Amino acid sequence: MVAWRYLRARRKEAFISVIASFSFAGIMLGVATLIIVMAVMNGFRTELMSRILGVNGHLIMQPIDRPLDDYSEVARRIEGVGGVKYALPLVEGQVLASGKVGAGTGALVRGIRGEDLAKVQLVASNIKQGTLEGFDTGEGIAIGTRMAESLGVSLGDGLQLISPEGDVTPFGVTARQKTYPIKAIFEVGMSEYDASIIFMPLSEAQLYFNVEGLAQTIEIYVDNPDNVDALKVPIEDAAQRQLVLTDWRLRNQTFFSALEVERNVMFMILTLIVLVAALNIISGLIMLVKDKGRDIAILRTMGASRGAVMRIFLMTGSAIGVTGTIAGVILGVVVCLNVERIRAFFSWLSGTTLFNPELYFLSQLPAEMNMRETVSVVAMALVLSFLATLFPAWRAARLDPVEALRYE
Repeated sequence: MVAWRYLRARRKEAFISVIASFSFAGIMLGVATLIIVMAVMNGFRTELMSRILGVNGHLIMQPIDRPLDDYSEVARRIEGVGGVKYALPLVEGQVLASGKVGAGTGALVRGIRGEDLAKVQLVASNIKQGTLEGFDTGEGIAIGTRMAESLGVSLGDGLQLISPEGDVTPFGVTARQKTYPIKAIFEVGMSEYDASIIFMPLSEAQLYFNVEGLAQTIEIYVDNPDNVDALKVPIEDAAQRQLVLTDWRLRNQTFFSALEVERNVMFMILTLIVLVAALNIISGLIMLVKDKGRDIAILRTMGASRGAVMRIFLMTGSAIGVTGTIAGVILGVVVCLNVERIRAFFSWLSGTTLFNPELYFLSQLPAEMNMRETVSVVAMALVLSFLATLFPAWRAARLDPVEALRYE
């Protein structure tokens, strides 16, 4: 009861109440900001991983001893390994793609069999225009929506591909140029892939890149991408040849390491917001102890123990921290559940793109709350709030009635 009365402002204690309000707001905003930022970074990492691992294999097999001319048999044997979903022979090459508007852009051509492209669900299930039926039988290609927009082409138009590794003539190697009709347009939701990848029938890619009858790599998709190390030896045994296996973690090590470092640094920086709010609790309670010196003296005279006085101020300060933390969790959850709507609103309000897909790779702002991280944020805020009340409460408990009267 006494702690609650101290929290309510009277006219002469308005300044103390203002400090308590700022402390409450600081803890609420700090907790909410931590939850929102952690959720967005978790969602960002999850979405990127799902798209990167949805388009690229979890393990990349490259031959050492001789060219991969028996890729069909090798892929079949690898698919028989437990834990392997499928193995896709590929031919890859860099080209310059140009469309109607005359502009050109660099692109990665991936030669793949039609039946294998249908297994890449992130692509096969996100065809916006056209179809992949009969992909092997024709010379058509599949491109991303952003490439189609940048080059000004649409379904059925021709896309000219220029490769530096062309035909050998008496005058040297000439660039190879060929125009392919666009058979399908896909959108996987990752701007880098939608703007730079072209899928071509494997047989046509072998002719275009002068590797008839060969595959350059075999991309292997597994049931559990985190368990690729346990599958390397069985896959090497099934391949029955010398090879090099590169897993997805090694290929994207720099990218995901940078995300992890950024996530940890952001957590430490944003924790300072809660720490500053906790320091406000200390200053507010110290001023409250000084203002309530006469009350402390009366309570002690009436028989209140030092522990009772300390509990009063502990409850007063902790109430600010607990209510601020609860409000911060509610605010953070509400923002996380509506983060894309909020982003769209502020983009409309400011007239600018706040989350440019070309810079951040994803087409929308993701947010994925993690229960363990949310609990750790709440626990951290409560602990800091409780620690902030210890010194002022201890100061109040140390006062005896005579010393307390000197505060007035």
